[in-house]
Amino acid sequence: MKKQYFITAIVAGAALISACNSGYTRRDPGRTYAPDMTYSQAYDAYTRNNGITPDSMVSQPPVSGTIARGQALPNHLKEEDTAAYKALTNPYVLSEADIDEGRRLFDIHCGICHGTELDGNGPLYASGKFAAMPANLKDPKFVAYTGGQIYHAIIYGKNMMGSYASQLDEHQRWKVIAYIKKVQGGDAAGSTETAAAPAAESTPNES
Repeated sequence: MKKQYFITAIVAGAALISACNSGYTRRDPGRTYAPDMTYSQAYDAYTRNNGITPDSMVSQPPVSGTIARGQALPNHLKEEDTAAYKALTNPYVLSEADIDEGRRLFDIHCGICHGTELDGNGPLYASGKFAAMPANLKDPKFVAYTGGQIYHAIIYGKNMMGSYASQLDEHQRWKVIAYIKKVQGGDAAGSTETAAAPAAESTPNES
């Protein structure tokens, strides 16, 4: 009888040990299907001689002429590409609600200097903090600016004005530009007609 208990205990113990180890995966190619896929090798971003890419580097630069996912035109242009910026047009179809949002954003980020009337007589200049008057955006010189030229100024700044690239995303910049153009009496959408759709439906043009 004792022998039966002993044998039962051994079998139960073996089963328990086997059960405890059932979740353990061995790094044994003979027991793992496609081990290179299950346990992929980590690559150092700056490793050379990987034997795969033409220059043997793991990290590769973006393909020339491509734009990173989540980024929009014209973020690939450089500051010195002023001719390309001048020819740039608004890629969005904007509604009146979008342009009204552009007014709100202008008052927050631009009105402090250029004034809510776009006449350059903003609170900072009126307070005597500036020696020179900020740009009067109603002046014919700035009325003649294309939307792309204003976009360039927003991204890189102009004269005493710093960059506002971090304050306004790509879509918001075009809303502000559309508002400026509307106040200037030009094409409110910055070379793109406004749409009757609500702001939530504003999307980049197919073209």
